Amino acid sequence: MEEVAVSEPVTRLQPAAFSWQDRSVLVTGATGLLGSALTAELVARGARVVALVRDQVPESLLAQDGTLAKVTCVHGALEDFPVVLRAVQEYEVEAVFHLGAQTIVGVANRGPIQTFEANIRGTYHVLEACRLAGGVRAVIVASSDKAYGDSDVLPYDETTPLIGRHPYDVSKSCADLIAQAYWHTYRVPIAITRCGNLYGPGDLNWNRIVPGTIRSILRNEAPIIRSDGSLIRDYFYVQDGVHAYLRLAEAAYAGQGIGEAFNFSNEIQVTVLALVQKLLALMGSPLVPIVKNEVKSEIKHQYLSAAKARSALAWTPHFTLDQGLTETIAWYRRFLTSSPSKA
Repeated sequence: MEEVAVSEPVTRLQPAAFSWQDRSVLVTGATGLLGSALTAELVARGARVVALVRDQVPESLLAQDGTLAKVTCVHGALEDFPVVLRAVQEYEVEAVFHLGAQTIVGVANRGPIQTFEANIRGTYHVLEACRLAGGVRAVIVASSDKAYGDSDVLPYDETTPLIGRHPYDVSKSCADLIAQAYWHTYRVPIAITRCGNLYGPGDLNWNRIVPGTIRSILRNEAPIIRSDGSLIRDYFYVQDGVHAYLRLAEAAYAGQGIGEAFNFSNEIQVTVLALVQKLLALMGSPLVPIVKNEVKSEIKHQYLSAAKARSALAWTPHFTLDQGLTETIAWYRRFLTSSPSKA
């Protein structure tokens, strides 16, 4: 049997001209926070986007800004393999951004089966569809910093073991390893992203710290911190996420980074309490947060090194935390003003 060369670790790849014009691209999770922003950017760059959409979400940014009307929607769930396979085969997809997942830690803790089905089964369905269809040149799989689990050595780099312990974390560890298996065994051209906590315009999951806090402040209600406030996280602006995903996909087209994982982060570590206080300051609010200290089964401290992405992909974030939060606050002011039932 002919030996297939294993992808070497990426040496520095200089940005090159790359056109998404007329490329058939599948985005799962297209109505989510990152999915909406990435889909809008791909449409703006001329790609023919196919969006796998489980539920109609009329208030999603994808629907609000008119992008949903410009893409092909395949309605169905990641757990339904024939639907996923049809989306890849029928539309002759050549690039896949697999973002679809159940992303809420609390939901995973309360009912893990739903999360395991979407995040684990959903991932191997997408990868198996790509394997069977053939012709797919880049599959970008969204893992997470949560896939690393709890480590005494920080920041995480890409060599940190994947040892998730709680339901959501385990689902991302599994999905990440499954993606690697599809490269090493079947040569499906995957590359994996591991990002911190994404935030930005369009996030309608109000139990997340950024949208929930902004809405509380706009209502003149004290923001709620469910933990003790000391949890340390990366907070990664969604537009930086979009450019990271596109950069990695373009590298994969050039045969770079395939079979590898990349951390993406602004490499700024912030406690939950400090983030809430920053939002209060940016919004000029005198409110004082209520710290409930009732969160269980979450990693205490986690943050990422993005040295590999900076070195290998010539990638850097464009937004500081203050810039990203300022843009996010402005969007929620407009959104909640125009949606009285949400204000």
